[in-house]
Amino acid sequence: MTAPLLPNGTFFFPGPTEVRTPVLAAMTQPMIPHRGAAFEALFLRMQESLRMIFGTRRPVYVSSSSATGLMEAGVRCAPPGRILSVVNGAFSARFAAIAQACAREMDVLEVPWGDTVNLDDLARRLRSTRYAALTIVHSETSTGARQDVRTATRLAREQGTACLVDSVTGIGGAELRFDDWELDFALTGSQKALALPPGLAFAAASEAFIASARGTPGRGLYFDLVEFDAYALKGQTPNTPAIPLFFAADVQLAAIAAEGMVARWARHAAMAERTYAWVDALGGRHGDALHVLAREGHRSPTVTSITLPESLTASTVIKAVKERGFTIGSGYGKNKETTVRIGHMGDHTLEGLERCLTACDGAFDGLLSR
Repeated sequence: MTAPLLPNGTFFFPGPTEVRTPVLAAMTQPMIPHRGAAFEALFLRMQESLRMIFGTRRPVYVSSSSATGLMEAGVRCAPPGRILSVVNGAFSARFAAIAQACAREMDVLEVPWGDTVNLDDLARRLRSTRYAALTIVHSETSTGARQDVRTATRLAREQGTACLVDSVTGIGGAELRFDDWELDFALTGSQKALALPPGLAFAAASEAFIASARGTPGRGLYFDLVEFDAYALKGQTPNTPAIPLFFAADVQLAAIAAEGMVARWARHAAMAERTYAWVDALGGRHGDALHVLAREGHRSPTVTSITLPESLTASTVIKAVKERGFTIGSGYGKNKETTVRIGHMGDHTLEGLERCLTACDGAFDGLLSR
């Protein structure tokens, strides 16, 4: 028997996040040719919103894939040579695994989960070896840590190294200004702070990165960013797109643009700060084993990872919260049962988050008072 669906405003999973009903409804429209005028008009409308969201005058590529596809695209199109991967969580580890799977010579700069790389250490590492590219995660979804990718990109460029930025839980909720920060390549997924269904990925690349990619051998075909760039300039995608998801994106991206990025960043920051204050209060009642995993000043505004005392498992907490009508997430990877995560991103509001935190409060108090 299928479990009943919870009402809107109760799904605080760290991705996929909740999707508004009008966005879901947009996917029921009839199909259109993807090489015709109607699709090109749709694509160009999306471009207007996406350029504002990314903070770029460059085309924003739209891939009918998960964000992992564009992570691989960045690696395959990076200049030939050795890659350095900063690993401070499960998804930065995935970026490193992709580089290895693409047969690139690579090194890993390991950072404790929940932390971010020390930028002086990163600068020394970049100076020590000639690296073609650096992979780094802006907002590490598994831990809730936010990395200063603007400075990381500058440090890489000083050594002639391209910087590939995974901003899957960043873009749309955490400040990122592609042009102003002079980024080389940044990507995100549809199902996180953009509050779209899973299945689309978005990326921007600098002119210099694309120019370099034209000379990179073995770029493959499906995720060739040179092709994405050429087709985007024509108002098209290089291969058949997931048209229903484009219909949904047309509606949602316009709504994001109407809110404005400064206002959207502020809303996410306010939700994050409220979550941190709630965790501090919870820890004050039940012991400091309950705390925000990421260090203060290095926290993502879109997802918070909360460490649990040894007496609790994530699955137990999630079940208790679910019984109170809300969905949150377990930890990820090696933190799966030792942390829980709250996704306060997308179209969630402070008012809705407050109801979720009240449910979490009841769940923790009930479990820890036994």
